[in-house]
Amino acid sequence: GWINLHFSLLPAWRGAAPVQAALAAGDEVTGASAFQLEKGLDTGPVFGVVTERVRPDDTAGELLARLADSGSVLLESVLDGVEDGALNAVPQSPDGVSYAPKITVENARINWTWPAHVVDREIRSVTPAPGAWTMFDDLRVKVGPVSHTDEQLRPGEVLAEKKRLLVGTGTTAVSLHDVQPQGKKAMNAVDWARGARLGEGVNAQ
Repeated sequence: GWINLHFSLLPAWRGAAPVQAALAAGDEVTGASAFQLEKGLDTGPVFGVVTERVRPDDTAGELLARLADSGSVLLESVLDGVEDGALNAVPQSPDGVSYAPKITVENARINWTWPAHVVDREIRSVTPAPGAWTMFDDLRVKVGPVSHTDEQLRPGEVLAEKKRLLVGTGTTAVSLHDVQPQGKKAMNAVDWARGARLGEGVNAQ
């Protein structure tokens, strides 16, 4: 039968977007699993796993790149073990099953009523693709990873300072670093805000 490599520690995060799901959930450890394909969705018995620590500032792209490297080494050793007859697959546990459906562009829209740490995780989980986005009034803008601040703003309230562009969340405001207005290249958030003349009363939504 076919052997597949899945980027999670099965049975966690079965489905199309396991790396994104692990980041969005705030998992501290994830990994890759080499398993036997069967009719169910990522349900087959597992030949071997490799674990990977999730870094606090990981994006989906960065974490996926590391898992691809370690996963390819795992897959090679599993194929050797199967060929030698030294390796048997172990059925997945019925406990700890979770699912990671495909992420759509609409799923990647930022909900500014979430707490800052959730906004941060959600943005990193869809970076670089499909990319987190929001509306600044009628302007659609992609938003790269953010950093935390102690500032208090209402959810979605925008504060354009000389050296920071802040947006309020359900807890404390976050500082935006890189943004990409629709149809344009990515650029520094403060430079964009200055050029877009974001005045008082503009909200992110």
